[in-house]
Amino acid sequence: MLQIAVCDDDETMGEYLRQLIVKKLGDDSNYKVSVFSAGKQLLKTGTQYDILFLDIELKDINGIDMARQLRKESESESVIVFVTALKEYIFDAFDVQAFQYLLKPIEEEKFFQVLDKALIECRTLKQAEPLVIRVKGVYRNVPKENILYAENEARKIVLHLKEEQITYYAKMSELEGLLGKQFFRCHRGYLVNLSAVKSYDTGSIQLKNGETILMAKQKYSNFVTAYMDFLRRK
Repeated sequence: MLQIAVCDDDETMGEYLRQLIVKKLGDDSNYKVSVFSAGKQLLKTGTQYDILFLDIELKDINGIDMARQLRKESESESVIVFVTALKEYIFDAFDVQAFQYLLKPIEEEKFFQVLDKALIECRTLKQAEPLVIRVKGVYRNVPKENILYAENEARKIVLHLKEEQITYYAKMSELEGLLGKQFFRCHRGYLVNLSAVKSYDTGSIQLKNGETILMAKQKYSNFVTAYMDFLRRK
């Protein structure tokens, strides 16, 4: 699940930004927007947010200092967008690897453009991160690009890699959130890497390595949309 946070001590502005995000992303269970009116309140959650929309002039902590703390303490690679009325902090924003600096008042169309770019950046970062799993008491780093597909087997997941198979205890829904948009849940029992797809029809997906996995008929339309989006991003 994509975790998005908005932090602005003007609660009206915080709610407005939340509404813009929902307007853009729609009613989708794959993301969650959390709104905070205090910076320290956000920091206390300990949550690794994927995208952060932060005001700078907060009552309890400067937004730049909050971003610096997030970077230092959690080694966060969150996509940070400052939303502020203050122009003078733009160079400080570079020091905390801010993705964008939006000045108030917010132009809706500009906000949507920045959100789109932030989502693309977030997906790129997620795809680059290795999948860390626990297999028989040992933690393994699995490069996501090596995963052809994941298969649900009772309470276990079988990762079908290019060179091997790895079986471990996990839920498919949790793995789906970790792997990101390059993977699609084409069937209750399968999660496929879109880069591994060779061809498909309404009942199956043929992979480049010669294997075939099931496609649920009710998933077909969404799969085609996701696959076309993936091809356009390449």
